Amino acid sequence: MVEVYVDGASLGNPGRVGIGYVIYSGGKLIKEESLFLGVQTNNFAEYMAFIFSLADVLNSGYKSCRVYSDSELLSKQIKGEYKVKNKNIFPLYLLAKKMISSFEKVEIIHIKREKNARADRLAKKGASALESS
Repeated sequence: MVEVYVDGASLGNPGRVGIGYVIYSGGKLIKEESLFLGVQTNNFAEYMAFIFSLADVLNSGYKSCRVYSDSELLSKQIKGEYKVKNKNIFPLYLLAKKMISSFEKVEIIHIKREKNARADRLAKKGASALESS
């Protein structure tokens, strides 16, 4: 099963946001990504990191993955433990659930921030990137 670490970062809330994610297969690094996504909220960034990572996993031909996130909100909303009340996040939630349905299995696991350092660093890099890059 592919393992994915995702994170979103916001310089201000709302502010400049970036996403970062790292994909491993069998303990081997498959891909890491850092992207700037404009001015948005931190929760937007968390969802986009999740969605972008799922797209990469699907495009790589994998049918199952375990996703690690330090966002309790994202993890619990995806699992159905929290309702999605924010009207701006709801479409992202629906997109994420639609993408999950394309997999045989997706697990999302909430982890402590310290266990997500690489994705966190990539997300902060994305948030602070120049817009043209």
